[in-house]
Amino acid sequence: MSYRPEFSSTPVALTYEVNAIDETAQTSPLAIPAERPLTVYVDQRELVTLMTLGAAPEALTLGYLRNQRLVQAIEEIVAIHVDWTQHAVYVTTRDGIANIEERTAKRVVTTGCGQGTMFGGLMDEVDSIVLPSDARLKQSTLYKIVNTIRTQDSVYAKAGSVHGCGLFTAEGDLEYFIEDVGRHNAVDSIAGIMWLENISGADKVFYTTGRLTSEMVIKGAQMGMPFLISRSGTTQMGHLVAEKVNMTLLARCTGKHFLLVTGKERMIYEPQLLDSSLRVA
Repeated sequence: MSYRPEFSSTPVALTYEVNAIDETAQTSPLAIPAERPLTVYVDQRELVTLMTLGAAPEALTLGYLRNQRLVQAIEEIVAIHVDWTQHAVYVTTRDGIANIEERTAKRVVTTGCGQGTMFGGLMDEVDSIVLPSDARLKQSTLYKIVNTIRTQDSVYAKAGSVHGCGLFTAEGDLEYFIEDVGRHNAVDSIAGIMWLENISGADKVFYTTGRLTSEMVIKGAQMGMPFLISRSGTTQMGHLVAEKVNMTLLARCTGKHFLLVTGKERMIYEPQLLDSSLRVA
C-alpha cells in the first residue's frame, strides 16, 4: 500500500443562505458559495492564508505545498489537520522544509480567478473604513449601467477569458473601463487611476464581471465605493465583509434582473420600469 499522510476529516457546508431582494422588491432565500479563510501552518510556522470553499482543505493544502515546490515527495508530510474553529490547517513534516524562510520570502500573486493573495492585516484596515450612508442608486441608473457594460466594446466580446471592471458616476455614466485576465488586476488598475487622478469613490458605482468575493469587497471598500455591482454572484465572506462596512452589493445583474443582498437602504426602486407581469401585486 502506498504511503498516505494522516488527514483530518472536516466536512463543512459548501453554501450559505442569505436573503435577497429582487427587482420586484420581493425577498427570497439565496444560496451563495461559502468562501472561507484557511491559514496554512507548516511545523507551527505561518505560511499563507488561502480563500476556499472548504470542500477538500487537506488536499488543497497538500496540492499547494507541492505546486509551490515546498515538498518534493508525499513521504515528507506526516499529517495535515484542519481546525475550522481557528480557520487553520496544521501541517507536520518529517524533517522540516529546508530554507523555508528564503523560499517563501517573495510572494507572487497570480492572475487567475480566485488566485489573489489576501493578508490578515487587510481586515484590520477594513474596520476603519466608513462608506457614505447617504449615497443612493436608482433602479433606472442600475439598468443604464448594466446596459452600458452589455454594449461596451470589449476584449471579452472578441476573445473571452478576461474580466472587466467599470467605474461609473452616480448618474450611470461610464468613466473608466478596464479589462484584464484576472478581476483583481482590473480592479487594481482602476484603483490606480483613481489614486493618480484624486478621484473619490464616495459618489461612484463600481461594476465587475467577476464574483463578489471578500477580496473584491475589501478592494471596493478601500476605494470608498458604496456600491459594488456584478453580473455574477457573491460569496459568504464577500457578503460578511459587505455587511461589516455597510456596502451595497448587487449580484446577478442581467437585463432587468438583479439581487440586492446588502445595503438595501441605498436602493431606490422604480416599479414603473418593469413589465406589468413582473410588478408586485
